[in-house]
Amino acid sequence: MSGTSGIGPVEPGDGTHAWDAPGAAAPAPARPARRRATLLLGTAAVLLAGGGYLVATRPHRPPPPEVPYPAQTVAFSFVGGRSTPPGAPPRSFSFAVRMTVMDGPPVTVPRMTQPYAGLTLSEAPRAPFRTTPGSPREITITMHVTDCGTVPKDAGLPFLDVTLRNTRAIQVQSFILGSRYAQHLSHALKVACSNS
Repeated sequence: MSGTSGIGPVEPGDGTHAWDAPGAAAPAPARPARRRATLLLGTAAVLLAGGGYLVATRPHRPPPPEVPYPAQTVAFSFVGGRSTPPGAPPRSFSFAVRMTVMDGPPVTVPRMTQPYAGLTLSEAPRAPFRTTPGSPREITITMHVTDCGTVPKDAGLPFLDVTLRNTRAIQVQSFILGSRYAQHLSHALKVACSNS
């Protein structure tokens, strides 16, 4: 026999693989892409849930207190009689009131009226005007008697109807100005209608 004889490594036969041989280590199976995607999605879900928990459990600032209604923050008081402005029609008289905004945002007065038929009212400064907290405003009111037969002979509890507006609401509020105002109004009406 010519050639060399010797023992070399065993060659795999047809239909077999090297790892089929006893003692051979099998290669690691390929990791599917689907498993990796599932792992990434699971991690993202855990992070989102954790972030949501942190946001939900974080202490929140309480909402700012609501702005009060304008009628809760405004006061009107009678100041006294004033001279009738030039150009006022006969049977007119004037007096002053003070408007005070005690707190909250500024308050605007779009309109002032009074309850008696036979009387008209105008104000200076002209409505609408605005008043801020800490800055009381004096308003001169001029009333003109248009019909002496319908005005009261003695005004018991006269009041002014004032429309008030702030950033929360618009309200119409009736302000009773006290006994001094009632006496002033009754006297002024008697004088205005004394020649009728």
